[in-house]
Amino acid sequence: MSATSSAPPAPADSAAAEYDFLAPDAGLKPAGPTPSQSRFQVDIVTEAAGAAEDRSPSSDASTTAPSSDKATPAAPPDVPDPGAGGEEAKGRFRVVNFADPSGAGSPASPDAAPMEGFQNGDTVMSETSLHSSTGGQHHYHYDTHTNTYYLRTFGHNTIDAVPNIDFYRQTAAPLGEKLIRPTLSELHDELDKEPFEDGFANGDELTPAEEAAAKEAAESKGVVKFGWIKGVLVRCMLNIWGVMLFIRMSWIVGQAGIALSCLIVAMATVVTTITGLSTSAIATNGFVRGGGAYYLISRSLGPEFGGAIGLIFAFANAVAVAMYVVGFAETVVELLAGVDAIMTDEINDIRIIGTITVILLLGISVAGMEWEAKAQIFLLIVLITAIINYFIGTFITIESKKSMGFFGYHADIMWENMGPDFRQETFFSVFAIFFPAATGILAGANISGDLADPQLAIPRGTLLAIVITGIVYLGVAVSTGSCIVRDASGNTNDTVSSQFMNYTDSAYKMGYDFSACKSDGTCRFGLQNDFQVMSLVSGFGPIITAGIFSATLSSALASLVSAPKVFQALCKDNIYPGLSMFAKGYGKNNEPLRGYILTFGIALAFILIAQLNIIAPIISNFFLASYALINFSVFHASLANSPGWRPSFKYYNMWVSLAGAVLCCVVMFVINWWAALLTNVIVLSLFIYVSYKKPDVNWGSSTQALTYHQALTHTLQLSGVEDHIKNFRPQCLVMTGYPNSRPALLDLVHSFTKNVGLMICGHIRMGYRRPNFKELASDQARYQRWLLKSENKAFYTPVYAEDMRQGTQYLLQAAGLGRLKPNTLVLGFKNDWRDGDMMNVETYITMIHDAFDSQFGAVILRLKEGLDVSHIQGQDELLSSQEKSSGMKDVIVSIDTSKDSDADSSKPSSKATSLQNSPAIQKDDDDDGKAPTQPLLKKDKKSPTIPLNVSDQRLLEASQQFTKKQGKGTVDVWWLFDDGGLTLLIPYLLTNKKRWKDCKIRVFIGGKINRIDHDRRAMATLLSKFRIDFSDITVLGDINTKPKKEHVAAFEEMIEPYRLKEDDMEQEAAESLKNSEPWRITDNELELYRAKTNRQIRLNELLKEHSSTANLIVMSLPLARKGAVSSTLYMAWLEALSNDLPPIILVRGNHQSVLTFYS
Repeated sequence: MSATSSAPPAPADSAAAEYDFLAPDAGLKPAGPTPSQSRFQVDIVTEAAGAAEDRSPSSDASTTAPSSDKATPAAPPDVPDPGAGGEEAKGRFRVVNFADPSGAGSPASPDAAPMEGFQNGDTVMSETSLHSSTGGQHHYHYDTHTNTYYLRTFGHNTIDAVPNIDFYRQTAAPLGEKLIRPTLSELHDELDKEPFEDGFANGDELTPAEEAAAKEAAESKGVVKFGWIKGVLVRCMLNIWGVMLFIRMSWIVGQAGIALSCLIVAMATVVTTITGLSTSAIATNGFVRGGGAYYLISRSLGPEFGGAIGLIFAFANAVAVAMYVVGFAETVVELLAGVDAIMTDEINDIRIIGTITVILLLGISVAGMEWEAKAQIFLLIVLITAIINYFIGTFITIESKKSMGFFGYHADIMWENMGPDFRQETFFSVFAIFFPAATGILAGANISGDLADPQLAIPRGTLLAIVITGIVYLGVAVSTGSCIVRDASGNTNDTVSSQFMNYTDSAYKMGYDFSACKSDGTCRFGLQNDFQVMSLVSGFGPIITAGIFSATLSSALASLVSAPKVFQALCKDNIYPGLSMFAKGYGKNNEPLRGYILTFGIALAFILIAQLNIIAPIISNFFLASYALINFSVFHASLANSPGWRPSFKYYNMWVSLAGAVLCCVVMFVINWWAALLTNVIVLSLFIYVSYKKPDVNWGSSTQALTYHQALTHTLQLSGVEDHIKNFRPQCLVMTGYPNSRPALLDLVHSFTKNVGLMICGHIRMGYRRPNFKELASDQARYQRWLLKSENKAFYTPVYAEDMRQGTQYLLQAAGLGRLKPNTLVLGFKNDWRDGDMMNVETYITMIHDAFDSQFGAVILRLKEGLDVSHIQGQDELLSSQEKSSGMKDVIVSIDTSKDSDADSSKPSSKATSLQNSPAIQKDDDDDGKAPTQPLLKKDKKSPTIPLNVSDQRLLEASQQFTKKQGKGTVDVWWLFDDGGLTLLIPYLLTNKKRWKDCKIRVFIGGKINRIDHDRRAMATLLSKFRIDFSDITVLGDINTKPKKEHVAAFEEMIEPYRLKEDDMEQEAAESLKNSEPWRITDNELELYRAKTNRQIRLNELLKEHSSTANLIVMSLPLARKGAVSSTLYMAWLEALSNDLPPIILVRGNHQSVLTFYS
């Protein structure tokens, strides 16, 4: 296929070589694009080229090498494409070709033979190029779903791709490979941008686990995969038909009777059926990998539940191996005892036989899944033969068996055995004994990674196995109850005498009298007494023994395979970092050999105990806990109403699943209450551990979906309720810039908003000729992650704007959601306001005015050392230390060469690019996060650190002061003006926090000298009504005293450069200068506000006198009337008021009450 370009025809000698580059190598597929390499090249098609193209068909196949900026020569003139470019040439761009990353290729002319796999389809062809120049005799068909990147779509030359399953793959798979659809940037961005600069489209970078899975899938050619019969049905039936079927079912019928036995089987089947339906729903909601119950639960409910269940489920399967092997060994020892062939004693014989058996089973398992599957098929055949043998035997009545209680089918026996006859048992104790026989429904799901189509196999095989085994259990219950009496002596002489007839007992009607052994409890046969009664009934007894062997060995084998597979999946996800060594697989089937050895060790340890009566109920409870969580997963996912919950298996119901989860929990306590409690404690402990460790995974769990659903619902509910004073919370828009650049501002505001109110870190980015919104979005995600890792409960919201004021207005108007909107603007004090452009001061003061116009409160924090630490070398390591210690793969590095003002939220005030101080991120090379992390902005970490100067050292220490415990000190509140109470509320919230709880609140108010006691009592009454504790109230009667002359002179000297001095120039010139420099202070304005100026100077003197040792000063922010007071004079007031003091925050609420003393 060819495409049109405006490149001029090339010399013949280079044309052929370039033309060879058009077609990719059939055996190679391009990997993820890199910034320096593009999948396709686009050239502008000018009008002149379009005209030339109509005349010259030889220019329509040129292409560009991915590493070159210039167009390559055109293809040879023998490429036929008559008139291909005329329709779209003018003023358009057109795809030229797809680059081959390998640099290899082969000719791709339509006359060339199509390559295997690519079908000569890796270039974009126009309609007419499908016909050769010989009159259209040859037709070349191009499939739009071959293994290529983009092909012709609807007959147009376009790189837009048609829907394709390969675009939606997470990893390479045996059925196809992951392709990357064209990104929005490739289709939408202007042509001067470098395509693919963002790497993978739509954030589809592979996680380490996915990369491992891709590698595993690529290597897994010729892997043995099972269908639904061999993989699921056979395994589940073998696991469910345990030893209970042969040696306990008849005893259960004897105790509970036919009716209650059927009820017990039905109850167990209901629980397993609901769980089976839930398992089917989860298994059909997307591709299922290996890991069985762990994979299903973890991908649905998240790693916390999945990690907890995965560990105990794997352990339960390992111990279950021991249970089944001991069951087998006990049967063998009984047979040996029958022929007097005991080796040592019973316990040691069980240990010897059990050890030999588990070694043989391990050998079968390690030999591979294929051998294990063959062994399971053989065991199933034996088991089914034994069951058929039993049912045949029930119809064959032999006289010698009658004395043992077997009379064949008879209505009297059936009626007599219909009701219960509990002997030292209860209904629930009998149910607890039977229920483990119904478990095993996850045997197929546990090897989900070895199934050819888990989505089809798991529902079909599991549910069919539950139905078949349930019917057989019911059949055995009814048949044993219908042909065997409860008690028999085994003595052929116990026939009915003619002198005494008692027709109340069915055995009498059959001619036998077992009343003697019944009365003294010596009956050795019958349903109640003989566990081996099914061997008695069967047509050929040894086949039942073989069935018992088959049931125990098959269950042991299934558990021996399940435990390592589940454990391997758990370790691959690195939920428990110390267990990662067990993730490694061997051979073409990725067999977990280390897991097999571990399982063998656990099983052997419990086999050597040889007493499993205590551990057995715990295992049943472990299985039930996983069943309960599978059911709960379906309920939870349905409740979250996530669009991603779309199981193709439709026969489930969220409420039925919830009922199933509750039933599983009830059954846990019915079976064994202490084991149920122990199971819950273990699950909860593991859940807390995994939650604390916070594994770095994101599986889109239903927990995440439900959190979103609840947050959305509650936010909407909140929006429908009017605000009330009692519920007022300071919701702060904090102008931090990058959150790690002003740590003191972030820490202080976080101290009084944590778990109380909303905190948004606003960042205005300016000075960009063309805003890079992708970079903005990635920064937003990156810094939000940093805030979470550093345990700051805040949101990071960056915006692009032409200047600070516009950006602040954007944030004031648009930040937040519903009632979760900021109501207080928090700024850092502009320490360097006298340096640089005074228009920055104008902008800064205007931001405060805009906040008041928007009915916001305003808070300004000043530290005498400053706030901005981003210019300090090495600060990047300090600020990202939390992330490094928590094993985070992204490390934030803030590199800035120029110190900007503390208030300039956009950092590059000199119109520098954002690279100057944006964090540079690079993924670690290995999955452990142990590889050294290098920033993209190279900074030689081996070079000696430049020692900090004294001011930077102080700044660094000051920036960390709010992270430390404050100790015994004071928070001085200078509540001079009533702003609604915000000036008082902030210090109250602050002193409630752990770091500040030892600090006492001291309140300072203005008053008259002759009313000081009255004013103090009035304030004390008000504070007590507000229920705010305070240590002292000081009434200042000398606020209006004139400040010291030297302080007034210093103020005059400070503002001197900024005065307009209109009296010394023409009026017109003065007006012109004021218009161009609105920050200038007029003489009239200075005289008009002389008293207010003196008050600020005087207050600074009082602050130094009373609060010089305070941990924090909270001061009423003086107001300046908009349009009347110039920005420089207002800034000078703030400077004079807060100069040379401990940390001080200037606060002014929006004059709406935020405190109330009403209940």
